[in-house]
Amino acid sequence: MTQDKEQSFEEIFKQNERRIYYHMQRLGIRDPYKEFYVEGLYAMWMAHKKYQPDKGPLSTYFNYTIRHRLIDMLRKKAREQYKDEAFASHEKLRVDNGNRDANTRNPIMESSGINVEDTQDWEKVKAGLTANQWNWVYGHIILEMPLKEIAEMKGVSVEAVKSWGKEARKKLRSDPALSGISTILPMD
Repeated sequence: MTQDKEQSFEEIFKQNERRIYYHMQRLGIRDPYKEFYVEGLYAMWMAHKKYQPDKGPLSTYFNYTIRHRLIDMLRKKAREQYKDEAFASHEKLRVDNGNRDANTRNPIMESSGINVEDTQDWEKVKAGLTANQWNWVYGHIILEMPLKEIAEMKGVSVEAVKSWGKEARKKLRSDPALSGISTILPMD
């Protein structure tokens, strides 16, 4: 046992280096950046320094120390990954409220230009549109009615209501005074 203490760490390391790889393999650790290997090496060095021959064989102490240090590091990495994922999802929700365009799957930005309840803004919009275009805006955007209901209410075809909507969107997007409304216009 005293001979083990007298051996240099380099000699002991050369004899026991495979223990690190063994425990990494047993724990299913992939280590492209050699972080776990370095942790295992450090654990071996600490075990060599703290080893007490009367407590048992050095190899058993190496196995115990290396394995538990690697498990601790795995737990630490898993905790960090969990926190990173939680932060990323929280940040994604903060930036992107979950609303996405059905066709492109791109996030829909928060509408900030016009308030649906603000009647002054809607009066400006109404002044710039024809009666039929306003019917589409009022029914489809403000009341959130389907195009079919608007068509039945006005006694026209669904295609006519779609045409009103197309012209209203074109007009609203081109008018700089009404640029706030374009953020809440439906894409259909």
